[in-house]
Amino acid sequence: MTGLPTSLADYGPAALSAVVVGVYLVLGEPLVGYVLHRRFEGRLRSDPAARRSFYLRLLVLEWGLALLALVIWLAATDVDAAAVGLAWPTGLPGPVTGTAAVLVLVLGLASVRALRSGTLARASTQPRPGEGRHAEPPVHATLALLPRSRSERRLFTVVGVTAGVCEEWLYRGFFLAVVAAVAGDLPEAVLVLVGAVAFGLAHAYQGVSGIVLTGVLGGVFAALYLETGSLLLPVLLHAAVDLRFLLVPSSALPEVLHAPRAPGGALA
Repeated sequence: MTGLPTSLADYGPAALSAVVVGVYLVLGEPLVGYVLHRRFEGRLRSDPAARRSFYLRLLVLEWGLALLALVIWLAATDVDAAAVGLAWPTGLPGPVTGTAAVLVLVLGLASVRALRSGTLARASTQPRPGEGRHAEPPVHATLALLPRSRSERRLFTVVGVTAGVCEEWLYRGFFLAVVAAVAGDLPEAVLVLVGAVAFGLAHAYQGVSGIVLTGVLGGVFAALYLETGSLLLPVLLHAAVDLRFLLVPSSALPEVLHAPRAPGGALA
């Protein structure tokens, strides 16, 4: 992709603000996300409205941060819309990136099949060998977020679309432009790697496996963006990845993921 900023001077008076938000996406968002998700999982054990409340909080946070980044970009003096992906595609993804995007869709559908069969739900209630009684289930964070009721599914649809739009704007359009402006003329492969690491860290609440998985997804989204010059395909693919969970019936999911119980039946 050509046309990325090559100097912070391109941002004019918005340069410092752009760097601050960029640093927050890498260092602050993982911490904030981890704290919010742990609080959510704690409330989920006793509050039936916890999931809807969490969805609403996600919407406020993501749109708020996306609008802040938009204001900063609008204040930039020499960064046009094409430099942040707000344009129609100018090319097609290469064979490697195109194949990776198709694999993302195929594996996404495979994970839906596993969820529909209840395989992951059963795995989430069984500790792995060597884990203690109080260990978090390996897929706890993912299952806890999935909607159960009809109202939760409607709100989750909005959350999925929001993730596709806001996260692609933040982590691909805005963030990679800031990285390019700070570091100068970086190779496309390096930008893909940086985008993958930043996106993976943003999902630290999912543990190491979640960081790796979302990091790979972030790399695919970044490659799609850089090769097409547009956020359109990454937004569509990202939203599809998130919205696939609507294909999983609530009957295939545990109603509540309970906390481990201490001796005597009390919650630990």
